Amino acid sequence: MSQRISRVFFIFFLMVAESYSVMAQEHSYVPDEGFIPDEMTAVVVAEAILKPIYGVENIDRQKPLKAVLNNTVWVIKGTLPEGLMGGVAMIEISKRDAKVIRVSHGE
Repeated sequence: MSQRISRVFFIFFLMVAESYSVMAQEHSYVPDEGFIPDEMTAVVVAEAILKPIYGVENIDRQKPLKAVLNNTVWVIKGTLPEGLMGGVAMIEISKRDAKVIRVSHGE
């Protein structure tokens, strides 16, 4: 009898887990234009990610950050004043789900 109860409990557990998974997928909203729909949003998200990595002052010196949509990926790069040598921060972020694809900083 104990083995039968264990099986019933296990089957019940699987049913609950499956229904929770389906409910979570049904209630996961993704905007039609993705989570990063425009250049301004891409720059704001990029700054929020890059500043803790490379420092607030460093990223602020590279403003304005410029965002270009390449297919479904935003490529955001810092800029340097004319005549200044050095590299800039760069980040690639998925337009649809805001996943960070790549972060780097040129030398």
